[in-house]
Amino acid sequence: MQILGIDVGGSGIKGAIVDVTNGTLLTERHRIPTPESRSPKDVMDTITALVAHFDYTGKGPVGIGLPLVVVDGVPKSPFSAHAVKGWIDYRLGDQLHERLGVPVTLVNDADAAGLAEIHFGAGRGQTGICLVITLGTGVGSGLFYNGQLIPNSEMGKLYLRKDRRVAEARVSTYYREQNELSWEAYAPNLNEYLQHIERLFNPQLLVIGGGASKRFEQYSPFLDTKTPVVPAQLLNHAGIIGAAMAAAA
Repeated sequence: MQILGIDVGGSGIKGAIVDVTNGTLLTERHRIPTPESRSPKDVMDTITALVAHFDYTGKGPVGIGLPLVVVDGVPKSPFSAHAVKGWIDYRLGDQLHERLGVPVTLVNDADAAGLAEIHFGAGRGQTGICLVITLGTGVGSGLFYNGQLIPNSEMGKLYLRKDRRVAEARVSTYYREQNELSWEAYAPNLNEYLQHIERLFNPQLLVIGGGASKRFEQYSPFLDTKTPVVPAQLLNHAGIIGAAMAAAA
């Protein structure tokens, strides 16, 4: 089954046509910069342009991963890390369906990345509780039990004990870059966060996704968790693959 998957991020909107039976991309990934406003209307226009790039209008379902909470196909939080509030209750899926003439499925972007990693990547075959933590501009999470997604876990919003700030404020790779921290200097923040997740959920596996997965070897020696921690395998393709999978479900 071939489905167009789209991953909406803070800096870029990426897409490709995916074979959802084996999690492979059937086309080259195409990226368009995210509009500076990050408003629903401007993002919708950019998604439409991406669909047109693949000549996909009217040809099949589209899955879209968004950096916000999605409940029953409707956005229920601001655009993460940028606090664009116009997204709440904005019926993006319905409007895109009318515009494109195809079914449109919306899913949280970290949940989408998690779906791909659980079925085709680092979490494949994992039983029990598995968490996919995406580290980038913000911190996202995909929570799974025996391979089944528990959506919208939003663990980047957990508070940490050291200074009572949400994890996203000290664990995102954006924080690391803004504070010019080496990966070794950044690792204690991530370690505190992962240990906190361990205490709460007792997972069998922790998968690190997002941009930080590419540099795993630079900070992993400084992590001290009982739970195995592994890097994501699908890298930049995970969100696209998972979005397409959500549309196929």
